[in-house]
Amino acid sequence: MEKARRLVDLVLSAILVAIMAALVLDVLWQVFTRFLLNNPSSYTEELARYLMIWVGLLGAGYAAGKKLHLAVDLLPRKLTGNRARALGLVIQMLTLLFALSILVGGGSRLVWTMLYLGQTSAGLQIPLGYVYLVVPLSGLVMTFYTACDLVQTLRR
Repeated sequence: MEKARRLVDLVLSAILVAIMAALVLDVLWQVFTRFLLNNPSSYTEELARYLMIWVGLLGAGYAAGKKLHLAVDLLPRKLTGNRARALGLVIQMLTLLFALSILVGGGSRLVWTMLYLGQTSAGLQIPLGYVYLVVPLSGLVMTFYTACDLVQTLRR
């Protein structure tokens, strides 16, 4: 399980770096064409918005896997022993339920709806289903990491 987690970490971090690099290049091109050429590119603002959505949602999944996400830890810090372990299990189960039902289930339905309706973006003319595909992907990443943590917690 740990080997798979390291592989997912490696692949996901490489994807995030590539998306961030594309985002930086896109914004630089937008600034160059707008202010130096006085002829702004028509697609760069929309592309930057979609890349930001992808890096934000995939980054959230990555952060969840690295335990870098926001958390209110007032109660977990006060508990010890079996109570702390039980609370950890409840939190992991709720996270797993959320990731599967809302992100994977709801996100898949959103992607299917957008592809079925044939909606495309205004500037790039790409199907919006591809833009929203990051929602279920992020949910799968969070599900994977949470399942790994759950298995690890249960083994202890």
